[in-house]
Amino acid sequence: MLNFLPAPIVGVLACLLMSINILFWCALLFLFTFIKLIFRGDKMRKRLDPILIAIAENWISGNKVWMAMTQRCRWQVEGVERLRRRGWYLVNANHQSWADIFVLQSVLNRKIPFLKFFLKQELAKVPLMGQAWWALDFPFMRRFSKEYLEKNPNMRGKDLEATRKACERFSLVPTSVMNFLEGTRFSIKKHQQQKSPFRHLLLPKAGGIAFAVNSLGDKFHSLLDVTIVYPQGVPSFWDFLSGRMREVIVQVRELEIPDVLCSGDYQNDEEFRHQFQQWVQQLWVDKDQLIGDLLAQYAPGRHSATKSAESL
Repeated sequence: MLNFLPAPIVGVLACLLMSINILFWCALLFLFTFIKLIFRGDKMRKRLDPILIAIAENWISGNKVWMAMTQRCRWQVEGVERLRRRGWYLVNANHQSWADIFVLQSVLNRKIPFLKFFLKQELAKVPLMGQAWWALDFPFMRRFSKEYLEKNPNMRGKDLEATRKACERFSLVPTSVMNFLEGTRFSIKKHQQQKSPFRHLLLPKAGGIAFAVNSLGDKFHSLLDVTIVYPQGVPSFWDFLSGRMREVIVQVRELEIPDVLCSGDYQNDEEFRHQFQQWVQQLWVDKDQLIGDLLAQYAPGRHSATKSAESL
């Protein structure tokens, strides 16, 4: 609708529409969060959490409206047809851009329980958004460097313990727990620094997802392994806002989580940790191959061979 305008103007309008959407839904969210803080307890949480989630899902729907107004993007989505609203999912995806979050939310909103992301502790300080994530019980992760842990050994395992406590809260209502296994966005520089053996991925970090599985293993119905590919190049966040994201492919695989991985001590049991890491490693081998295949199949100039794009 607005994508006929010059890209910088589209970007400014998208920022404005996104901000209005944030302010409107945050006001409602914080109102019910205040009530939740006054009347504590699991009984009240079970009553108020569905209201908070409904607000968040409408927030995402609002995002989809301004995205449709400012973008002309080809969407090819596969694997979401049989997903369920009622249940618990562990969701994993490759991570290349801030646009990934909007893509994931757009594709999965109201098809599965509301997505809750593992977030870096520093993001809790982001105005409005940090408070909104806290109100929605997003798990915040603190990552300690090797040097810091050597100087403060008493802090070893504290970050993963926080993950466990956050996941335990998710047992009250159906939830989808989202984790970017790479822990950060892909870049050529990071890829080279890590000497990653994968062509399109950084090294996976299994600790967070291991604790999520251990904490809610009996709840999770399955793992949703999501692969996101931008055939015409990975968009920056400004590219995304400016309507320069021209095509995105999203493929979702629903995989069974092996029972043997749902109970175990990842931190202290070396054999279990090795077994879990092998499972994650195989996920990454398969994903790396799939990304390569999709990039080859849907490279610019080969669109005539693609299936019809699915509208957002």
